[in-house]
Amino acid sequence: MSGAYRAVWRWHFYAGVLVMPFLMLLALTGGLYLFKDEIDQFANRRMIEVAPAATRAAPDDWLASAARAGGGRATNLTLPASPDQAVRVRIDRPDGSQKTVFVDPHTARVTGVIDQGGVTETIKKLHSLSLFGGTTGKALNILIEIVAGWTIVLCATGLYLWWPRRRQGAVLILHETDVRRRPFWRDLHALVGLYVGGIILFLAVTGMPWSAVWGDQVMGAVKASGWGRPPAPVAGAWQRAEHHDHPAGAGWTMEGVVLPSPSHGQSLTVVVAAAEARNLPRPYTVSIPAQAGTAYTVVAQVRRVQDSRTLYVDPATGAVLADIGFDRFGAGAKAIEWGIYTHQGTQFGQINRLLMLAGCIGVWLLGVSGLMMWWKRRPPSLSRARPRARLGAPTAPPGPRVRFAVLGIVIPLCILYPLTGLSLVTVLLLDFAARRLMRPRPAVS
Repeated sequence: MSGAYRAVWRWHFYAGVLVMPFLMLLALTGGLYLFKDEIDQFANRRMIEVAPAATRAAPDDWLASAARAGGGRATNLTLPASPDQAVRVRIDRPDGSQKTVFVDPHTARVTGVIDQGGVTETIKKLHSLSLFGGTTGKALNILIEIVAGWTIVLCATGLYLWWPRRRQGAVLILHETDVRRRPFWRDLHALVGLYVGGIILFLAVTGMPWSAVWGDQVMGAVKASGWGRPPAPVAGAWQRAEHHDHPAGAGWTMEGVVLPSPSHGQSLTVVVAAAEARNLPRPYTVSIPAQAGTAYTVVAQVRRVQDSRTLYVDPATGAVLADIGFDRFGAGAKAIEWGIYTHQGTQFGQINRLLMLAGCIGVWLLGVSGLMMWWKRRPPSLSRARPRARLGAPTAPPGPRVRFAVLGIVIPLCILYPLTGLSLVTVLLLDFAARRLMRPRPAVS
């Protein structure tokens, strides 16, 4: 075994130790979220289903009913695609909690109230590690960015380890069938990495736009270059929304921006009529800003990125101030939005969802097989609880040339993701300190 191979193996091991627990959580929640519509329908069927009718209550009556039932202010609502489904209204309560109220669009009768988003919203927040909110949520979001960067390191080093050598061909099929032996788990690990590693790499890269540091920096760069959000219909008209007024469902490119409204009246009935007159396909989400003089944002909830469409409507007159479609986006925004829709498993229909699911299952297979390989080759000191027990990582090969070869794989990836680079430096320092502490001391004569 060459020194370069041992060095890459060592870093592959450490990358797996660092990221695999978090990656398995992301894969579990991401895999579940691919089926969010089915989960939501199963969990809330009694509240979702309503009797279809030819008549419809005034949308302003929906808001009044939802506000009474939820005990707060309506901030957005989603109109369903089918007349036999309820309207969903998000309510912000004075105590800071949020509720989702289901309202029959034909009668304005409330059919149910749940915590904001229900089960699928909890899965989504677990996936982004934003469940706790505040400073903790921000820190965990940064952690996800580090994990995504290290996942790329994991894929790059794994490909190097799989690559065929002079005397050993690449593993393409599972030869060993005895699950009690380490070669079975080694070959399974290699095969899963080979066949779904590209999907895992894609998920890691396309998940980065949501990250707290890298995502914000890329958004700023895309906007500054003119490759992102389209120009406002009036010079300087785009305004940064307050956090509680961020338009729901607006997507990465249009996230957090609103347009001022020339009038100060508010009527959801007027806004819905304007959206229907523009033939905006359902389902769509209407965001209701708390700040007066701000247009309502109406976003089509589509499955393909090229169908994206956002209206900005004066809530007093129904005038459409802007109608932004995907064709208006810059090249950078189009690429990132395409990656996000594909990441969510909707861009290419059912095959897209199944491929992303394969990546999520692959993460778990890699985690379990990696753990089993380590267990089969764990050092005896672990089972005997010796004071200087090691993790069982591959030993560091001697010589700076080998270590520089490994850094040649890792560092270019970390330049793109600064937080990953910072964590890499930390691991290097810890590894150096650990090797010095565990170096055998000369016997005292």
